[in-house]
Amino acid sequence: MAATMDARLTMAAAIDRARAHAPFLRRAMEQRPDILDRIAAGDLAGALAEGREADAPVARALRRERQALALTVALGDLAGLMPFEAVVAALSDFADRALDLAIRTAIAERAPDAEPRGFAALALGKHGSRELNYSSDIDPILIFDPDTLPRRAREEPVEAAVRIARRVVELLQSRDGDGYVLRVDLRLRPSPEATPLALPFDAAVAYYESSALPWERAAFIRARAAAGDVALGRRFLDAVRPFVWRRALDFGAVREVRAISRRIRDHHAQVQRLGPGYDLKKGRGGIREVEFFAQIHQLIHGGREPALRAPATLDALAALAAAGRVPAEEAAALGDAYQLYRTIEHRLQMVEDQQTHSLPRDPAALDNVAALHGLADGAALIALLRPHVERIGGIYDALDADQPGGLSHDPDLLEQALAAAGFADAGAARARIEGWRAGRMRALRTPAAMEALEAVLPRLMAALGTAPDPNGALNRFDDIVARLPSAINLFRLLEARPALARTVGDVLVHAPALAEALARQPALLDGLIDATAFDPPEPVPALTAAFAAGEAGDDYQALLDRIRQHVGERRFALGVQLIERASDPLAVAEGYARVAEAALGALGAATVAEFETAHGRVPGAELVVLALGRLGGGALTHASDLDLVYLFTGDHRAESDGRRPLGATQYFNRLGQRLTGALSVATASGPLYEVDTRLRPSGGQGLLAVSTESFARYQAESAWTWEHMALTRARPVFGSAAARAEVAAIVADTLRGPRDPAVLRADAVKMRGEMARHKPAAGPFDVKLVEGGLVDCEFAAHVLQLSTGTGLDPHLPRALAALADAGLAAAALPGAYALLVRMLVTLRLVAPGSAEPPAVARPLVARACGAADWDALRSYYEAARAVVSAEWARVAAGEELR
Repeated sequence: MAATMDARLTMAAAIDRARAHAPFLRRAMEQRPDILDRIAAGDLAGALAEGREADAPVARALRRERQALALTVALGDLAGLMPFEAVVAALSDFADRALDLAIRTAIAERAPDAEPRGFAALALGKHGSRELNYSSDIDPILIFDPDTLPRRAREEPVEAAVRIARRVVELLQSRDGDGYVLRVDLRLRPSPEATPLALPFDAAVAYYESSALPWERAAFIRARAAAGDVALGRRFLDAVRPFVWRRALDFGAVREVRAISRRIRDHHAQVQRLGPGYDLKKGRGGIREVEFFAQIHQLIHGGREPALRAPATLDALAALAAAGRVPAEEAAALGDAYQLYRTIEHRLQMVEDQQTHSLPRDPAALDNVAALHGLADGAALIALLRPHVERIGGIYDALDADQPGGLSHDPDLLEQALAAAGFADAGAARARIEGWRAGRMRALRTPAAMEALEAVLPRLMAALGTAPDPNGALNRFDDIVARLPSAINLFRLLEARPALARTVGDVLVHAPALAEALARQPALLDGLIDATAFDPPEPVPALTAAFAAGEAGDDYQALLDRIRQHVGERRFALGVQLIERASDPLAVAEGYARVAEAALGALGAATVAEFETAHGRVPGAELVVLALGRLGGGALTHASDLDLVYLFTGDHRAESDGRRPLGATQYFNRLGQRLTGALSVATASGPLYEVDTRLRPSGGQGLLAVSTESFARYQAESAWTWEHMALTRARPVFGSAAARAEVAAIVADTLRGPRDPAVLRADAVKMRGEMARHKPAAGPFDVKLVEGGLVDCEFAAHVLQLSTGTGLDPHLPRALAALADAGLAAAALPGAYALLVRMLVTLRLVAPGSAEPPAVARPLVARACGAADWDALRSYYEAARAVVSAEWARVAAGEELR
């Protein structure tokens, strides 16, 4: 009797506190006096039973039951008659019952005579572990079996399941004067933005077996088949159990759980310090950190020790302590703190039935919550929490002590960091990084890849932020990652080699052409691992042999692909050498030319062999390729095309000896077409070179391939002055030694032939004027076409070469040196030409559109060209143009060098 009287007095005090400090409870008491009477008498079980109204419509009955439950549990809790475990169990059991009844009702409304099967709700989070808080939502995952789900005629299973899911949510969330039943959040399902509200059984199993993220593993520690077809739900959990509990220690999943915690700490940095506004759930040393502490240890050891798989936090802590996996005193401290936090959390929610976890900032509101708990004021409440918060924060910090610093996971802090790094559109950059961190790309769906990504992100973002278009550079890096089946090797490589990470940043910042190549073929980075990537390319014969070396079973198409890969790697490495200032641009230009010549040699040999299988050979004849332009001169840029002329030796009237014979002219014209295709057609490995054959005899109207005899006759009798000027850089690059010598002799004879210097000058001046009118410079940094640029220098050189017979060397630096040494050209001309070529080669990578390079790239361009800074380079550039302009004007006027 005394115990009953004490309980009634305690309950009366609790009712008084609730009336005074919890408006939600006060209204509930007014609306449900019948329930209040049973509670006041100490009959909590009777109050809960009376709250169920079997005869009312389902939605109303559940709302009324929830109202009675909320009042009974709150007052039982405040009076100390219901311990924490009983409170959360009562709330969780009601959620199970409500969810189950909603599912049965939704199915019955659509198929009245069908058994309610084939549709199950998996409870996750605190609902799954039967620890639901006072005003919590529930986060179920809904699954269905297409074979057993009741549905209407001609209705697809997915359509039926989605309609059932929508009705379940409506039954639980709709409000009236009696309130609501439960808030429902379905966003824990895989890819909620793209998947239906209910998932087919097999598809869901396949996702969790192959694609789920580590945080989803942690979520399933507390998963439970809670409602609907519970047998179906249990079968699903049995199927995904190996995904959740792995026998191997999985520190990748542990890192992901820690990363979630860091994201929460970042986001709630303003409420980390205990005081008004402190977030009991997400703050440092709060509820989440107790839960994560337990889950981390469960993920590590639970695969081998089933006894550690307890869903409830308090049970998990006890199991971990019993197994010796965590110190007993730590487990006890964590458990005590957890019960206190959850109790105070319930007090916060009882005030107005709001899903809040934060202590009020307003002093009066904080005092009110404290009084509801039976404390003097808010200061007493904070004093009650302080030792627990400090102890739990320290325990959890010890877990995370070895984690390196990185970019924040909080959206606001991350955006601030990106803006400070130089991203003009920091919001877009933040969204891109958040997409990576969410694991939306297949390459980022492993813990190891995510860990490596976080390790390189700060350095990478700092580098990209200096780009002229940081967001564009970030998007190019995104393209690279998107093309990878797995990013783990890329990120491990960048993490292990910080210099390479800097190189990638430099490429994305400074070299759009290289960045695009890297986006198409991320494997290009592999070629930079070896230190020899920064050496000049081998001589052409060695390169040709390396390119042509096949593998067993290779066919012609495979060879085309492999050569493209080799060339791509070499060209990329040469571009990187320039960006990283490891090589002089002149050496890089010569390297580009050697690579192109070797590719032509390897592809030429393979194409000839392939062609001969069908058409045989033309006796006494062979294909010869004559290079003109920059390839002939042995110095290309990254963007250069190949100026080629196809010739053949022997009698043009001969015929091939294969099973499908062709006349010599037709034979070599078709062979030339094949070789052009081999060099220029894009394969699975991408494009190679653009080929320009318009410098052949008679230009675009002439045959693609002509005999050496016809070529000699054309040059002697019909060629224009500009064609002889182009021939000054002609060089045979494919064919036997004898065939090349024959063509070289024709070129030499042509260049040394008699000509009228006045006519030569007049033709050159006219041609240069037409070029300036039809193809003007794109701007002051169009180094090739600008007045005093490379074209003017080349015109001056070619007129001097042809008029004097001096310096007839396709390699223009040697030709200019010979002309200067002979007193025929200004002594400053070779140096001016070298500077212009350095600028051209560098700018083709840094500013492909011939515009002035962006400010961030100017120091790179200046240093590559031998200047201390951009202002100095501009000064050198103007001086070089002045030298070239004066020299071209002098040569065009026929004046002697003074």
